[in-house]
Amino acid sequence: MIDFTSKGAPPVKTEGKDPYRVMVVDDSAVIRGLLARALEGDPEIRVVASVGDGQMAINSLQRNAVDVIVLDVEMPVMDGLTAIPKLLAVSPSVKIIMASTLTIRNADISMRALEAGAADYIPKPTTTREIAGADVFKRELVSKVKALGANARRAGSRSRPDVRVQALPMPAVAGGRSRHDQLPPVLRPFTQQFRPDVIAIGSSTGGPQALFEVLSHFKGGVTQPILITQHMPATFTTILAEHISRQCGIVCAEAKDGEAIVENRAYVAPGDYHMLVVNRGGASVLSLTKDPPENFCRPAVDPMLRSVVRAYGRKVLTAILTGMGQDGMKGCQEVTAAGGVVIGQDEASSVVWGMPGAVATAGLCSAILPLKEIGPYIRKFASRTAA
Repeated sequence: MIDFTSKGAPPVKTEGKDPYRVMVVDDSAVIRGLLARALEGDPEIRVVASVGDGQMAINSLQRNAVDVIVLDVEMPVMDGLTAIPKLLAVSPSVKIIMASTLTIRNADISMRALEAGAADYIPKPTTTREIAGADVFKRELVSKVKALGANARRAGSRSRPDVRVQALPMPAVAGGRSRHDQLPPVLRPFTQQFRPDVIAIGSSTGGPQALFEVLSHFKGGVTQPILITQHMPATFTTILAEHISRQCGIVCAEAKDGEAIVENRAYVAPGDYHMLVVNRGGASVLSLTKDPPENFCRPAVDPMLRSVVRAYGRKVLTAILTGMGQDGMKGCQEVTAAGGVVIGQDEASSVVWGMPGAVATAGLCSAILPLKEIGPYIRKFASRTAA
């Protein structure tokens, strides 16, 4: 039975009155029909094209304005992975969601698709009967389409300056309003000598690409253990860890229950398990649990952060990257209450400014930065002399 990471997630609030325009690409006409009906069950979505392979998708995109493409992995004539750069060449702002079944091969292809420019992925049930009856799958698909559709329409239209911090000590306020028209986030000051004992990262939609970018700056400069919770199902988290190791040049693996936490290593929470830190015999080790989902997710960021604070106290540096919802906000409240530091990805560089937006607007961040600046910024902290 497939366990999706965003079970029961609340619907994403959309902007504007025009429905989001979606293209469905799958070599099965039956599956295309099921996907189209699931999407058009929401009044804010309209399927403008339904085609059977990557080349047909390219041809259709040249004729139709599309916000989001739901793209199958394996198709005749042109597969999904081959089609991605060609689709983005036709429409750079279009957002692509890869739809693939939960196999190791498809998970690897989906990860390579994210590296090639796809915005997100969704695990697809294996049979038409499962798709027809998979309400969780349909809700997740609709939520992702609406969130990415909103992002596609904002692309190139932002006039708000980035919220960012360059130097220490931190200024009290960062300028610029979010798209929710909230007050500018208040940034939390901290000492220049702060040096973490552990780095904890949370991410969701758009997270794999963001993780590759951030972690690519850590090789040779970050010795602290790195704990990562990315909202992903099983199989995908295994492949994510392998891609991090290969792309970023750091040792990274899916976490194992009872494994000792050591320096110069990154740990990814396995799909369908919360990853916690516990103390056993005076050492910090990993504990994997099947406790109920939090924020509709398992793994979830909040339980990881709570456990990290219990184990490391104030010597915690947390980065909240792109993602839907607000998982991580309550955990970051505990991080800051203990004296730790939270960094949030800014809105302009986020695929979805849900998770980082929640911590930013709650006043929990000591820095809100564009994605490309987060890795160097963390590395600067990690290499400091401890206070």
